[in-house]
Amino acid sequence: METTLDILKAVSDKNRLRVVAALSRYDELCACQITELLEVSGATVSRHLGILQKAGLLDSRKDGRWVYFKLARPTGTDPFFQWLETTFAGSSELRADLEALEKIVGITREDLCRQQRGEACCPK
Repeated sequence: METTLDILKAVSDKNRLRVVAALSRYDELCACQITELLEVSGATVSRHLGILQKAGLLDSRKDGRWVYFKLARPTGTDPFFQWLETTFAGSSELRADLEALEKIVGITREDLCRQQRGEACCPK
């Protein structure tokens, strides 16, 4: 029961639900892409991602300076994710997020980093 409660608490925030929705459409996203999508600070995104990971909803991997996230589907959560998919299907907000993500994934990680943190982050 604790796992179920952790999952429900984790997705009870709009931005965390947006992350889950985005990752249900993309196999994997970089933290910088998620930051760009949510339009909040990196620290806020990090906190949201940590909560989702702690609930068992996200897996991550590090590749150099980049951290990538993908959905983890804990055992027994298939009905939950099916329900979310059905719920997301008619959402105009999700449609807008997906349109934004199409543009975001077309930008290199380095360029996103420069946009978010300045030139010193990823010098050319």
